[in-house]
Amino acid sequence: MYCPSRQKSHPVGEGGLATLPKSKRIVGESRTQLADRLKAEYERGAPIRSLAESTGRSFGFVHTLLLEAGAELRQRGGSRPRRPSRR
Repeated sequence: MYCPSRQKSHPVGEGGLATLPKSKRIVGESRTQLADRLKAEYERGAPIRSLAESTGRSFGFVHTLLLEAGAELRQRGGSRPRRPSRR
């Protein structure tokens, strides 16, 4: 059931993202447009989790769209300082 009070609408990129009702299938041109916008934000450094939160979709859904859009995914965890070896 559609419930407007549960909608999340956070602008992402130019023109922002459309409000996405939970459990609604996103197909065709709207899926391609969303994938392109998410890819642009991801390539600017946004983490997948924040993209998922801003669209109201799951991490897995956003991850799949990024792959469909041809984004090169970063490795997990970001950069960490190297610890000196113990010898």
